[in-house]
Amino acid sequence: MRYGSGTARRLALGFGALVLLFAAASAVAIAGSMRIHRGLGEMKSREEGVRLSLELASAVRDQYAHQAHTIIIGDASHLGFYATSRETVLRLTRALRQAAEEPEERALVDQIEAESGRLDGIFRERIVPAVLAGERASVKLEHDRAQLVVTKIQDLTQALVERFEAKIRAFRREADVVQRRTLGFLVGLLVAAPGVAVIVSVVIGRSIATPVAQLHAGAARIAAGELDARIEVRGAPELEALARQWNATTAALREHQDRLVESEKLAGIGRLAAGVAHEINNPLGVILGYAKLLRKKADPAAAEDLAVIEEETLRAKEIVDGLLDLSRPLPAPAQPVDLRALTEDVVSRLRDARLLDGVAVSVDGGATAPGHPDKLRQVLVNLVRNAAEAAGPGGRVAVRVAAQDGTAEVAVEDSGPGIDAANRGKLFEPFFTTKPRGTGLGLAVSRAIARAHGGDLAADPGGGGGARFALRLPARAERAEA
Repeated sequence: MRYGSGTARRLALGFGALVLLFAAASAVAIAGSMRIHRGLGEMKSREEGVRLSLELASAVRDQYAHQAHTIIIGDASHLGFYATSRETVLRLTRALRQAAEEPEERALVDQIEAESGRLDGIFRERIVPAVLAGERASVKLEHDRAQLVVTKIQDLTQALVERFEAKIRAFRREADVVQRRTLGFLVGLLVAAPGVAVIVSVVIGRSIATPVAQLHAGAARIAAGELDARIEVRGAPELEALARQWNATTAALREHQDRLVESEKLAGIGRLAAGVAHEINNPLGVILGYAKLLRKKADPAAAEDLAVIEEETLRAKEIVDGLLDLSRPLPAPAQPVDLRALTEDVVSRLRDARLLDGVAVSVDGGATAPGHPDKLRQVLVNLVRNAAEAAGPGGRVAVRVAAQDGTAEVAVEDSGPGIDAANRGKLFEPFFTTKPRGTGLGLAVSRAIARAHGGDLAADPGGGGGARFALRLPARAERAEA
């Protein structure tokens, strides 16, 4: 099937035209509708302001009317009605303050509130005492002053109403402009849509056809066994995501195959070790015993040769024990292990054995993981000892213990020369070593122990230029005992 023509092209053209037309028309219509909706909301807010302003003016008139009744009647019988009208004025003033959005509007509300307080002060502090005392002249004077304040409040509320109404008129004019502009955009878009749709559809067709062909070619290479092949796609985001997922899948498959090969290799070594370990250990034990016995009776020259025999016999026994560690199945983790305490104990014992002389070792953090203390101790001894040997006298080794997202990690970082990039992929292979007298089994056994615990052991470049080995274990929470 050719992806540049036929059904794929027709689908791309038709789909592209429909999507373009619908999206563009919808975007213009939605944008216009949103602007009109915002305008209507603001108009509603201003209309509410007009209503509140008119109600406030009416409430002020009621407040003044109760003042007048108090003056006419000449007693305090209307003070309760006056208090109710005053509370209404305060409530409307607070509501009007919330409706006022611009600084000029808030300034008018502030003036209304101030004048209303002034009117209340004139009535309570001057008019009421004068009425009760029968001071008609003072009553008339303060009544005239209160009347002027009421007039000012009425003028201020009218000014506020005019500002609100001006905003309403402006919003209506803007809504008409937006409506006409949106209609013009929609008409222009419908006129230009066919040509634009054709151009965009061609581009979409090319952005799909080429990536699909690249995916097809990459899949064929992978099917032929080229698991290192990567599919590089530039085009539709979905196809780029598909290519990335395909690459991730092949990488995982390649890693799985590498693990299978490693497992088969370890299984073969295990079977070999299990079959011959007993037969080898017996003569090694005899050789080691006779060498020690003869060293006690031999002259110095022969004793030196026997010491070499004893050392090499121990080395052979160490290799056999390492092979047995690879072949022995590890039961399920039995108890929670304090990784910080275990690490500090390992460092202490290595220091007592003078294997850390001249090396500064620090231990930070803390975490707990279920496992076998002795097996995990074996891993930590190997990692700390290797780091100290790499750092050398005057060097530093930093051990950081941490728990995050259900995983406990013990990271051992040294200040040594680091890991050669050419050797990084071989570090955990049995019998691979860069040490003159290494067996090449330490890291292989350590990783096998980590994986038997459900975790892993990884090597990375350190932050200070050295090497960083990280032991990661599942950190399951401990259950409280009943």
